[in-house]
Amino acid sequence: MASKAQYKPLTSQVTVVVVALAAFSLAIVVGFGFFATLETDRVSLEKQQAFVSTGVADAVAEVVRQQTSVTVWDDSVTAARQNDQAWMSENLGEWMHAYYGIDRVYVLDPAGNPVHAMRDGATLSGSTYEEDRAAIEPSVARLRALIAGSAGEESPPPLVVSDIVTVAGKPAILAIQPIVPNSGRILQEPDQAYFHAAVQFVEGGVDAQIARQYRLSGMHLMSQLTSTLPEASVPLMASSGVIVGYLTWDQERPGLGLIREASPALIVFSLLAAGVLWFLLRRLRRAAGELHRSRSRAQYLAFHDTLTGLPNRALFEDRLKRALLSVARDNRKIALLYIDLDRFKNVNDTFGHSAGDELVRQTATRLERSVRQVDTVARLGGDEFAIVIFDAKDVTTAEELCERLLAEIGKPFSLAGNEVFVGASIGVAIANGSGADPADLLRKADIALYEAKKNGRGRHEVFAGDMDDLIARKRMIESDLRKALSSGGELKLLYQPIYAADCQTVVGAEALIRWEHPIHGVLSPAHFVSIAEERGMTGLLGEWVLGEVVGFAQASDLSLIAFNVSPLQLRDPGFASHVLEVLAAAGVDASRVQIEIVESALLENSQVTRDALTQLRDAGIRIALDDFGTGYSSINYLKRHIIDKLKIDSSFVRTLGSTEGTAIVRAIVELASALDVNVTAEGVETPEQRDLLVQMGCGELQGFLLSPAVEASALLSRGAPHPRGVLHAASGR
Repeated sequence: MASKAQYKPLTSQVTVVVVALAAFSLAIVVGFGFFATLETDRVSLEKQQAFVSTGVADAVAEVVRQQTSVTVWDDSVTAARQNDQAWMSENLGEWMHAYYGIDRVYVLDPAGNPVHAMRDGATLSGSTYEEDRAAIEPSVARLRALIAGSAGEESPPPLVVSDIVTVAGKPAILAIQPIVPNSGRILQEPDQAYFHAAVQFVEGGVDAQIARQYRLSGMHLMSQLTSTLPEASVPLMASSGVIVGYLTWDQERPGLGLIREASPALIVFSLLAAGVLWFLLRRLRRAAGELHRSRSRAQYLAFHDTLTGLPNRALFEDRLKRALLSVARDNRKIALLYIDLDRFKNVNDTFGHSAGDELVRQTATRLERSVRQVDTVARLGGDEFAIVIFDAKDVTTAEELCERLLAEIGKPFSLAGNEVFVGASIGVAIANGSGADPADLLRKADIALYEAKKNGRGRHEVFAGDMDDLIARKRMIESDLRKALSSGGELKLLYQPIYAADCQTVVGAEALIRWEHPIHGVLSPAHFVSIAEERGMTGLLGEWVLGEVVGFAQASDLSLIAFNVSPLQLRDPGFASHVLEVLAAAGVDASRVQIEIVESALLENSQVTRDALTQLRDAGIRIALDDFGTGYSSINYLKRHIIDKLKIDSSFVRTLGSTEGTAIVRAIVELASALDVNVTAEGVETPEQRDLLVQMGCGELQGFLLSPAVEASALLSRGAPHPRGVLHAASGR
């Protein structure tokens, strides 16, 4: 009786669980069916819309191709010049209608007056062009501008303008090309070319062709937006952004077929319910076995990475200790490789964390198949891996393996349907004989990895004794820098004047930090700023610079004072507010301040950084992009952020005079002009560089030719230094 009493509650519990699972399963089936129906219809509609958009683009390209067959022709040039109406009717007008289905053709002389007209295969008076002039004339003007802009180019771009416009109240494809000779027997100046305008209406021709090509039924043209615009539609958009009509069709709905076939799901549900009941009863009998397997699984997870199945840090450290004990007994060597993927954060930011996980899994597979079974590959976390190489003969053996691993990881990865390249950096430490400590060996490999990343990534470095010395020197510099910041006596700012293009007018000055070290002498930022960033001192150093700049601004009448800001400072949510508070407290107008950032600050694509730059610029502070072109420049980043100025790096200025160098600098200046931002050239050292930059339209110049960086007192007491470049030019230097 007691067992029955215990059995009944157990049966009730099982029944409740089964019913709950059955209800849950039914909900899943119904929900999945509904979701699958909607998703299938949505995907199908997107494909149909893509087909129609492609069809419209192909139709425009086809009209251009057809037109080119008659506009690039010596005979066409001759007939147009001689006003040979019969020839033009046969070859430029009626033939285009009969052979290609072009609805309207106009031939315009260089002054834009019509000399020939065709409609629906019939040659008409040129005056009929006036009915369509308003629709065609903007494209004619665009073509004239295109021709004028390509004058003098050795390889001008294709001279054709195509668009979708409204002609006679109906959407139509419009293509305009100059009539040009196809040989050198006829000479023609670009501005003396006759124009050929071809019009093909979308309705009755283009729409039917698209419907046939992609097997779409019920396709028709809607000339304007209505409140009943169906989902199965694609707008016909002119280059001006105006929608001139819509192509619509009867939407295919493959998802409805799923609904019609949903009845078998009931059978599947019944089978599923029976299977669940059977599964639960078996689980009751196999509870002990499951418990044992669960414990085994838990033990496995305690020592293995769940994403890759590789040994985790705990198992890695255990195997490293065992390996070191082994080499101590047998007097052999082991090599420890510390691997970190390059640009892993970019993959996560661009393709999502699922793609990042897949990248880690694929990397683990490549590492495992590149080493022997006796070696250990482990994932230490994130994108960091470690490999213990047993019985490494010498350093060369480890370096050869590193090169193989770098080549293997350097191959493209397939992530989310994209081909992605990442690369890796590797630090190597060798353990030889007894006395090796696991923590010390890992520290050495980590230091070597840091050196590999610092020296350019995509490489390996083997730990050497001087690397420890380097770390010690960095710690010493860190300590000295903290003392210098606390005393304020060793650090100072120099100011390099910024000149206008006339090389006479000083438009501002850039603050450059220097450290007068009591032992090492004057140190430039290159010697200590990176250490400050590594050691978390960016905030202290930036605060000191801000205070000095504000003090100089109070004492100076310069209209612009610039200083550099680290990407780490921009990541601080309170940075922008603090800068504005300091300026307001000192009574310094924000419009006199220019903050200079490097490209890496934009590449991080951080919302905090974007908010900080927006807040600073809204307050009047100008934002300059320093050392432009030396990093991973992208026009998309420039458009996304509000930038007031581009600064051309001195490495590009030094190449002025060479064909490639001059072209690069000119391209940067033109890019700045297109983005409507100012441009400053740094490192101007010769009169030739100065003259070339001024000719290109560079608005501001900096460099030793004009003035080196000077003490603040030099600017406050005497004003801006006399521009050295002007003196050199006058003396013939």
